[in-house]
Order: sequence, then C-alpha cells, then structure tokens
Amino acid sequence: MRKPLVSTLAAALFGAAALMGISAAPAAAADSGTTAHKAAPSFEGTVALSNCSGSVVKLKNSEPGDPALILSNGHCLQEGMPGAGEVVVNKKTSRDFTLLNADGSDAGKVHSDKIAYATMTDTDISLYETTSTYRQIKKKYGIDALQLDPRHPRQGRDITVVSGYWKEKFGCAVDGFAYRLKEADWTWKDSIRYTMDCQTKGGTSGSPVIDNGTGKVIGVNNTHNEDGERCTLNNPCEVDKDGNVTVRYLNAYGQQTYLINPCFGRGNQLDLDAHGCVLPEPQK
Repeated sequence: MRKPLVSTLAAALFGAAALMGISAAPAAAADSGTTAHKAAPSFEGTVALSNCSGSVVKLKNSEPGDPALILSNGHCLQEGMPGAGEVVVNKKTSRDFTLLNADGSDAGKVHSDKIAYATMTDTDISLYETTSTYRQIKKKYGIDALQLDPRHPRQGRDITVVSGYWKEKFGCAVDGFAYRLKEADWTWKDSIRYTMDCQTKGGTSGSPVIDNGTGKVIGVNNTHNEDGERCTLNNPCEVDKDGNVTVRYLNAYGQQTYLINPCFGRGNQLDLDAHGCVLPEPQK
C-alpha cells in the first residue's frame, strides 16, 4: 500500500517502512507520466494529509449546505490501519487537511472531527466529515468539491491520479479490473488496474482517480506491486474467479468509489441500511 513516504538521504525510497508514518516534505507542483491527456484535471479540490493524499468530494445527493466530505484510504487513518473485517463508523477524530487550489498552491486548512466511514475490507476507503459545508469552502477559498461518479468505471478511459501530498499528477488509462486484489491480510473487490504509465509512489495513497473525459472521481488510489512478490505487504496480487493468482510487477491499483453514493443520505449522513448500499458494515 502506498501510504506515507519514508525519508532517506536520497528522498526516493519507499516501502513497508512507510507504514511507520515517517514523512518528507512534498515536492513542488508538477505533472508526471509519459501519457499526455488533453483533459487532465487540475488540483482544485484535492487535499494533502500528514501522510497521504485525498480530495473534497460531493455525492449524488449532496447539497451546498451539507458538511463537506473528504475521501482518502482506510490505510491512511492516523489512528492506524483497520484490520481485515474491521469497519469504522462515525468515530470522533481531530484532523486537518491542506486544501489545494487549481494550480497546486495551498489554499488553506479544513478540519474534521469525525470519521464518517473507513474500512480496508472489500475496498480501501475513508470518508471524513469536515466542520465546513461545501458552501463555506466555496465562499472562503473559491474551490468546488469533486463529484463522485455514480457509475462503474469503464475500461480504456483516460484517467489522472492527482496527489495532493506531492502536488503531482500521474496520467494513464484504466487497463482493466481485478476480480479480487489481495495484499497481506486484506482483500479488495473489483479493483481498478492502471496501465503502466501511472507509476505512483509513497504519499499518493488516497489520491482521487479522475476520469479525464467527465472530470468525475471514479476511484481512490491505494496500492502498487513494488517488488514482484506474491500477495505480501506492498505487493498485491490478483486472484480470479477460479482462484488463479497473477502477480503484475510494478502495476498500480485503485479502488472504485461509485459504491459510496447509495450509502449516504440527506445531509451527507451515512446510512449503511439504505437501498443499494453494499459497503461492509461493522461486525456485531
């Protein structure tokens, strides 16, 4: 999992030690990757966490007066990574996020006092409820939230992984989907596999995966096979319906986000019992 960055003399080594939460200063805004995309999105609405990336997102039924939500990975929680089968719901927290302007410059801070939802089971997501509404963020910073696409992503679409932590973009396309993606103790369903142009790195975890054609968020970046190992930490493997395992060295992946929309109702409040919601529920 591409969580925080490990600081080294070369400032370029990433790996399992990143899970200790050691971080380095982000680099200046830059575009990365060899694939050119005419409709590559800006940094507007993305955020930097202390150890990861994220974005302010609005859902299908979100209203301007609703508390704004920030999307990142479950493994980016400052409280520690959820275990397999663990689901965090409406948990108190205190966390600040650096909001970015379109050009990648810092706009200011937004604060959260609640983790609305987080898990690393079936998917790898966290959703923070902020103390600001979408309207307040727009009025104060002139920044709009990113829209979550309510539809399943499509193979072959040009995408951009936009990292608020690094202020860097990674352009590629949707190569396909992994029936199951297994990494150490965790298993994720129907993960997005990128083409090889997206060589993500430590600190890009939680970045929104944006469809260049629509400008909407279709996923959240979460992992990368670093060493060619089979199903180990930082080395996810794909498992098909028949149980066959495939290791794709250096391939990066994200988790789909269209499933989030049905699980939040009026006022951006979590409702795991809502019709169409299939996100994992807390164990009873």
